[in-house]
Amino acid sequence: MDTRKVPSRQIHLDFHTSEKIEGVCADFDAEEFASTLEAAHINSVTLFSCCHHGNLYYDSKKFPDMVHPHLVHRDLLREQAESCHRHGIQVNLYTTIRWNKRVADMHPEWICIDENGALQDYKGLGYFEPGFYKNLCINTAYRDFLKEQFSEVIDTIPAEGVWFDAAFMNECCCPTCQRLMRERGMDPEDKGDRKRFAQITYYDMVEDLSAFARSLHPEYHVCFNKGHVGYLDKPAAKDYTYFSFESLPGVEWGYMDFPVSAKYMRNFGKECCGLTSRFHTEWGDFHAFRNKAAMEYEVFSMLANGCKCTIGDQMDYWGVLNKDMYRQIGEVYRSVEEKEPWCEGARPLTEIGVFTAEEFYATGKAGEIPGASEGAARMLMELSQQFDFIDSQSEFERYRLLLLPDVIPVDKSLKEKLSKYMKEGGKVICTGESGLDPYKKDFVLMEFHIRYLGKAPYSPDFIKPSAHLAEGLADAEHVMYDRGTWIEADSDAEFVQMAIQPVFNREKDHFCSHLHSPSARKECYPAVVGTKQTAYFIHPIFTTYQKSAPHWYKQLFKNELQRLLPVQMVSHNGPSGIITSLMEQPEKKRQILHILYYIPERKCKLLDIVEDVVPLYNLKIVLRKKEAIQKVYLAPSMEELPFREEAHTVEFIVPRITGHQMCVIDLKE
Repeated sequence: MDTRKVPSRQIHLDFHTSEKIEGVCADFDAEEFASTLEAAHINSVTLFSCCHHGNLYYDSKKFPDMVHPHLVHRDLLREQAESCHRHGIQVNLYTTIRWNKRVADMHPEWICIDENGALQDYKGLGYFEPGFYKNLCINTAYRDFLKEQFSEVIDTIPAEGVWFDAAFMNECCCPTCQRLMRERGMDPEDKGDRKRFAQITYYDMVEDLSAFARSLHPEYHVCFNKGHVGYLDKPAAKDYTYFSFESLPGVEWGYMDFPVSAKYMRNFGKECCGLTSRFHTEWGDFHAFRNKAAMEYEVFSMLANGCKCTIGDQMDYWGVLNKDMYRQIGEVYRSVEEKEPWCEGARPLTEIGVFTAEEFYATGKAGEIPGASEGAARMLMELSQQFDFIDSQSEFERYRLLLLPDVIPVDKSLKEKLSKYMKEGGKVICTGESGLDPYKKDFVLMEFHIRYLGKAPYSPDFIKPSAHLAEGLADAEHVMYDRGTWIEADSDAEFVQMAIQPVFNREKDHFCSHLHSPSARKECYPAVVGTKQTAYFIHPIFTTYQKSAPHWYKQLFKNELQRLLPVQMVSHNGPSGIITSLMEQPEKKRQILHILYYIPERKCKLLDIVEDVVPLYNLKIVLRKKEAIQKVYLAPSMEELPFREEAHTVEFIVPRITGHQMCVIDLKE
C-alpha cells in the first residue's frame, strides 16, 4: 500500500455511542470487519479514538476512566487498525475537537460562551434537550488536554493519518477569548471583531494541531472537517494534506454545496475528497438505506470534479458492519476503481472564472452558501459550461470569460486587475450590484459604458427580449422578480435591452391581483447592456435563480453568454439535467469528459431524492479543440466511438448513458 497517496475509496466510520448502551462491540470480529471493507473495494477507513459523547475506544493508560464503560473489546481501535492493515487498507485516526460531552460536563469552564453570557450550543437545542453540541473553546486549557489525549492514540495505534472533526470556526466570549482579543486590540463586544477573531482562532488551531500531529508522525495525512470548505479556509490550506468536503445532500448541504466547494478549493494545489453518506438524511440515521442511484450520483460527481471519494457510515453499536449496505457500497466503489486510471491526477479544463460571493459574505457554515454563488453554479451546470469559482487574488488569464454574479464589489485593486484583463482581450459579465464600488455609490468599470443611478424605481419590472436575447423565448414581456439597479448607458454601448415598467409598484393603496402588477408596456431604463467584451444585467439573476429558477432567466443569460463565447468548450443536445465536466491528464495526452444524468426529485418537503437512473441514448457531444484527435472511446469499456473533426471542434455520439459515462479523447502526439 502506497501511504504517500491520498486514498481514493474511503469510508468515514462514525461511532458516536452513548455510555448508557451496554454490550458495545460484543459481536465485533476483527477479521470479519476488515474483510467486509476489503470486499467493498475500500482502501481507507477513518476509525474512532474519541466520539462526540466523549468516550474512548482504545485501552487508554492515560485516561482509563474515559474508555466507554461497556466496551467489550477494550482495545477496539487497535484491533480495527491492525486488521485493516493486514488487508491493505489505510487508517485515519479520528478525534473530535469542538464537541465532547464528557469533557464539557467535567470542565464547563472550557465551553464557549455566547454574547449573552450563555453556554454556547451549536444547534441551539437548550440545556435539557438531547445532544452533545456544547461548543468547546480551543483557546482554553482544553487544547492541551486534547493534545495529551490524542498523542496517546497517535503514539500507540498504527495508522497513516489523522482526521480532526468538528473543526469549525465560531465566535466565543469566554474570559480567555476576551483576554486574547483585547491583547490584539480587538473589542469583544463588537460582532465584527468577534467574527475576525473566530477566523484567527481557526487558523491558529489548524496550524497548531497539524504541527502537533506531524511532530509525532511527519508522514501522516492531516485533514480537518468543519462542515463546509470555502474562501475562509484558503489561508489554512498549507496545514491540510487534503481537503474533505462534508456534503450530505439530505440535510442542510443540499446538492449544490459540493460542486461550489470543489470548483473553488480544487485550485489550491491540494488533493480534494468528497464526503457523502450511506444515510437517507443525516448522520446517525440508523437503519436507513441510501438509494443506490443517489450514492452513485454523489460519488461519481466527486470523480467528475477531480476529487477522491468518501462515504460516511456508523457501525452498529454491537460492532458489525451492515453486509447489505457494504455490498451496495462495494458495487459503487468497484465502478470507481475501474474508472480510476482516467481520474488519477486529472485536472479540470475550464474557460469561465466565477467570482465566489463567499469572499465577501462567507459564514463558513454548511447550508449558508450565498445565493448568488449557488444560483450561478446551478445555471452554468445546466448550460454545460466548464467553470471554476475564483476570488479577486486568482489568476484571471486562465479564463476566456469572468463572471461577477450579483453581489461582487469592485475596489481599486480589483478594478485595475479587471481592466488589465479586458485590455488583453478577456470578457466580463456583471449582474445586479456586481461592479459597484464597495460603498455602492458608483459603477467603476468604465469598459461597460454605464453609469449607476441607484436602485431601480420599479420592481418587478419586465423584459421583452430583442435581437440575440430573443432566441428561445416567447415574443412577450418576461417578469424580472427581484429589484435591479438603475443605470443609464452611454453612446458607446453596442447593445441595450430596455426594461419595461409595471403599471405601478405594488403598495398598500394601489395593487393588482395576488402577486405583482402587470406590465405597463412602456420602456423605462436599460436592463441589459453589452459591448464586444462585456455584458451587464441590472437584475440579480443568479440569486433569483437559486430561489425560484425561472427558465427565462437562464435563457437570457445563455443568449448573452453565446454572444460573448460563440463556441463553448462543451455542448450537447440533451436535457438540462445533464452535467458535464471536462478533465485532462496532460502526461497521458488525453481529455476525459464526464457525463452525469441523475435526476434529484423533490418527492418530499425536506430533501431531494435520487431514486431512478433514466438512460439516455445517442447524445451528441461537441467539444472545442486545439489539437488533432487520435481517437475517442468510452471508459472503462474501451469502446471506440466514431468522431468528426472540424477546424475548431470535434463531434461524436455517445450511444448510451446510464447515470455516468466517461468519454476519453486521445490527442495526437
